[in-house]
Amino acid sequence: STSAPLPDLILLDLNMPKMDGREALQEIKADLNLKRIPVVILTTSKAESDIYSTYNEGANSFITKPVSFQGLVSAINGISNYWIDIVKLPD
Repeated sequence: STSAPLPDLILLDLNMPKMDGREALQEIKADLNLKRIPVVILTTSKAESDIYSTYNEGANSFITKPVSFQGLVSAINGISNYWIDIVKLPD
């Protein structure tokens, strides 16, 4: 069987409907096939406890979603520029 290609980057919201983003982060970082993939938390939370806990669980960045659409576009462009164009990730 052919396995699906892995993503280069995971954008993760903490407030997902079926699985809490904190749980998803723990599962991603516990999986040998996924743990090297950078995880960027992109959420509405500004709570210091969320920032600390997600970094402690292996998140690579924590970004609070901008309120405006243009702010969100700018944030996504910055994420893409940094994680896709600048950073060297393992193959």
